[in-house]
Amino acid sequence: MGTNFSSKLTGLLNPFFILLGIAGIGAIAFMGTCFYVIDQTEEAVITRFGKYTATTGPGLHFKLPFGIDKHQVVNVKTIQTEQFGFRTVKSGVSSVYANQTGESTMLTGDLNIAEVEWIIQYRIIDPKAWAFNVMERTATIRDVSRSAINMLVGDRPIMDIMGPERSAIEAAGAVFMNETFRGYGLGIDVIAVKLQNIDPPAGVQEAFDDVNKAEQDMNRLINEGQQAYNAEIPRAKGDAERHILEAQGYATERVNNANGEVARFNLVYEEYRKAPEVTRQRLYYEMIEKVFKDDKETTIIDRGFNNFLPLKDLNRSGQ
Repeated sequence: MGTNFSSKLTGLLNPFFILLGIAGIGAIAFMGTCFYVIDQTEEAVITRFGKYTATTGPGLHFKLPFGIDKHQVVNVKTIQTEQFGFRTVKSGVSSVYANQTGESTMLTGDLNIAEVEWIIQYRIIDPKAWAFNVMERTATIRDVSRSAINMLVGDRPIMDIMGPERSAIEAAGAVFMNETFRGYGLGIDVIAVKLQNIDPPAGVQEAFDDVNKAEQDMNRLINEGQQAYNAEIPRAKGDAERHILEAQGYATERVNNANGEVARFNLVYEEYRKAPEVTRQRLYYEMIEKVFKDDKETTIIDRGFNNFLPLKDLNRSGQ
C-alpha cells in the first residue's frame, strides 16, 4: 500500500506533469486577464501602462494580459441621482429619509432663512473624461450643485422661491451646472434639477405661516377689488357711450328740425312775395286753427256779423 502511494507520488512529481500544471495555470491566468465582458448599460475605458488607448462598448472584448491593458467600467445609460438636504435611508413603498440641514439652509434674496431640499439627475456622456479629468467626481458634482442653488435662491425672495419661481430656478440651475461641468471636463450631462421641500426653519414656522396667510389675504382682496373694477368699468363705459350716442342723436335731430324749419320758412316767404294778402290770411287761419284745435268751448264768428242769435247747445254736457 505504502509502496503504491510512493510510486504514484513520484509519478506526479515528474517534471513533465509539473510543467504541464504550470502551463495550465498560466493558460487560465492568461485567459482570465485577456478577456472581459461589458454590459449593455456600460462602456469600458482601456488603458495600456496607465495611458488611455480606447473606449469599448457592450460585449466580449480582448485586451493584453497580465495587467498590461486595464479596463475601467463606466455606466453610461443609467440616470444617476444626488440628493441635497436629505438622504434616502430606506427606499420602497414607505421610504425613510434623513434630513441633512447643514447643506439645505440658505439665505434668500429678502434676507429670510429657508430650508431647501433638491435633487439632481445626471448621466455620464463621456467615459474618458469621467475617468481621467477629475479625481473627486462626486464631491465636485455636489459642490457645484450647492453653489448653483445657493446663488439662485439668494437672488429671489422666499415667497417667489416657494411659488412661481420654482420652475425657473430648476431650469437655470440645470443650465448653470452643465456649463460648469463642461468647463471642468467632467463628462456628464445634468438632465434635471428638482426642488423638493422648501420651508422656513422650524423656529420661525408659525410666524412665517402668519405672514404667508396675511399675504394670501392681501392677494385675495386685491383680486376681489380687481374683479369689482372689471365689472364696473365696462358698465360705466357702456353708459357713457350710450349717453354720447343719445346726445349725438338729439343734436342731429335738432339740426335736422332747424334745417326743415328754415326750408319751410323760405318756401312760405317765396309764396308771400308772390301773394302777400293771400299768404297772410292763410297764415292767420292756420294760427287760429292751431290755437283753438283742442278748445271745445269756444265758437268763433265773424266780428261784423250783427244778426247772431245765441242758442243753447243741448248736446253739451254740464249745462
